Amino acid sequence: MAEKSFIKSILKKTVVGIIVGVILVVVAKATHFPDVFQIMFFLYAMLGSLVFILLDAPPMKRLEGGKAVVALVVFYVLLSGLYIAGASILPQFDPEDEKGKIEKILKLRRAATEQGKADELIARAKALDERAKAISQQLSSLGAGAQVAVPTQSTASSGGAASGDIIAMGKEQWELQECYNCHKLFGQGGKKRGPVLDNIGSLMTPEQLKEKIIDPKSWMAEGFEKQYEKGKMPDKYKDLMFPQEIDALVAFLATLKDTSVETPKPIKKN
Repeated sequence: MAEKSFIKSILKKTVVGIIVGVILVVVAKATHFPDVFQIMFFLYAMLGSLVFILLDAPPMKRLEGGKAVVALVVFYVLLSGLYIAGASILPQFDPEDEKGKIEKILKLRRAATEQGKADELIARAKALDERAKAISQQLSSLGAGAQVAVPTQSTASSGGAASGDIIAMGKEQWELQECYNCHKLFGQGGKKRGPVLDNIGSLMTPEQLKEKIIDPKSWMAEGFEKQYEKGKMPDKYKDLMFPQEIDALVAFLATLKDTSVETPKPIKKN
């Protein structure tokens, strides 16, 4: 009789755990929690059910001596194996990945000060070059230009640091700013908080893309009215990113012209 009662308790509390787990998943999904959190909430509900099931379990026979030690070791191994197996299924957090992202962001900001000095020197060199050319033309008009050698600074302006591949820089910004958390691209990422962007370059000009990044309320994706009203796209990138970083991200987005992927139509709002 006690065994049947315990089986009924297992069934009842398992069903309750599943129902609670499903409710938690629905609420988490509605509030746009990532998939990994939805899975964790469901597992927590089932774990709670397991705890209540164990509370109703019939008492075990008393173990002593070597049997008690063996039982304890077996229980520890099973429990550890369960935790390790469960953790291995879930996405792993790698601190090194996050440290790498932070280092890349800081590297750009450290370089910004040196780059600013270099840009200033290049600008001065260009100004000197233009001034030298003007003096040369004036001397030439006086008939003395052929005898006067005026040094120019053209080589200085051409000796600036290479800007690098702006498209690659833009793709790197896509990763660093974690745009994939809301937008799907190349079949990866996206939590339905933002539209798929594989064909956004065919639908928006670079100027419009930049406007959207700086002012998220300036454009709305068709079919994403609720997300637009809730302000799902944060209004932080104009303060978080340097202008050249925004330009690089815009350049990368402008190359996305895969017409085989349906990207929602952008609608101008203000």
